[in-house]
Amino acid sequence: MEHTEIGVVRTSITRADPEEVAVLSKFGVATVHEAMGRVGLMRPYLRPAHPGARLCGTAVTVLLQPGDNWMLHVAAEQVREGDVLVAACTTESEDGFFGELLATSLRARGCRGLVIDGGVRDTAELAQMDFPVFARAINAKGTVKATLGSVNVPVVCANALVRPGDVVLADGDGVVVVPRERAAEVAEASAAREAAEEGRRARFRAGELGLDIYGMRGPLAALGLRYEDRA
Repeated sequence: MEHTEIGVVRTSITRADPEEVAVLSKFGVATVHEAMGRVGLMRPYLRPAHPGARLCGTAVTVLLQPGDNWMLHVAAEQVREGDVLVAACTTESEDGFFGELLATSLRARGCRGLVIDGGVRDTAELAQMDFPVFARAINAKGTVKATLGSVNVPVVCANALVRPGDVVLADGDGVVVVPRERAAEVAEASAAREAAEEGRRARFRAGELGLDIYGMRGPLAALGLRYEDRA
């Protein structure tokens, strides 16, 4: 990962192909995470600010300073239709960086939502707007506008590397990052995984057991599992 600069806004980024993003948007986070080789998942403390929130789009990244949301306003100018704002912080902070007014600004720019390793507020208004937000905390504490961060630099958000233009998906199961170069490959693998799961789902409905569907009996016996019929 390249060294992250402070005080820079990169205005030209390479985004994942919109058609590939649209295909990925059809799948859940768990499916994409598994299809990608079980990588790219953010920490599970990131939770939706309101029930039913879901997002998928290309990342515009923000590096924030603790207790300061100035760079979110700077980042809004760089957002295009179909983007997701992904905000990390130089150190842990749960202050309320984001609320209804910034959401209104981002929506006007075509933003599909926010993922932030920090706090947010105005959750009732965000729910009413149906603006998807995934955050570390819900916190009414406000922030200042005094310190420079950066926009569209690689960031580590909740332990996951996110580069500008990568694909970010979030739903009730979590948040996952798909490198932009892998979007088509992961979309194809996700579709194959869903098709296989549908076949297994039909067998489960018919009463088959996972022991037989997944061929578990032999390995269990090899490890010494035995069945006893005792009164």
